[in-house]
Amino acid sequence: MLAVKARFPDFELTGCVSRNPKAAFGNFTHASYPDKWVVYFFWPKDFTPVCATELIAFGHMTRNFAERDAVLLGGSVDSEFVHLAWCRAIDHPTDDVPFPLLADVRRRLCSDLGILDEFEGVALRATFIVDPGQTIRHVSVNDFFVGRNPQECLRILDGLQTDALCPARWERGQQTIDRATSFIEKMPVLG
Repeated sequence: MLAVKARFPDFELTGCVSRNPKAAFGNFTHASYPDKWVVYFFWPKDFTPVCATELIAFGHMTRNFAERDAVLLGGSVDSEFVHLAWCRAIDHPTDDVPFPLLADVRRRLCSDLGILDEFEGVALRATFIVDPGQTIRHVSVNDFFVGRNPQECLRILDGLQTDALCPARWERGQQTIDRATSFIEKMPVLG
């Protein structure tokens, strides 16, 4: 699996962007959002219980990510038509899909990222936070049975955007650790 500091791979994929069949699909590449942070999150399959909760939870937070100059891009190995069917099946007040749902039907991006489960042939429940230079700054993977917390993804993005040392449980607006006077320098010498 690609790790922090690696370059996010180049890709070209179709994504579902609307519930309206006449405007449902768009094309996306690694360069679709220049000068933006991108949070890529992958799930095994549409129409599964845990995946659906994640898609809805991330959808509710799209504005929070946008306020941080970041975009969400979701993806799985399902086709854009399966994504459209899923979007049309959920209760949503508009035709807009809150973020593009990428269709990695050839499994190239998932393979390049190292997140294709070899036994199931689906994407792992993986998250990548990528900076505007296309460098991976955060990677996490959950078991198929445990959904992610989009609020934690947002907290990590906030920390990465400070370019400072952020302690455990740090939240946006809280004090960061001063590199010059970190607690490590103040620790007594053990002898």
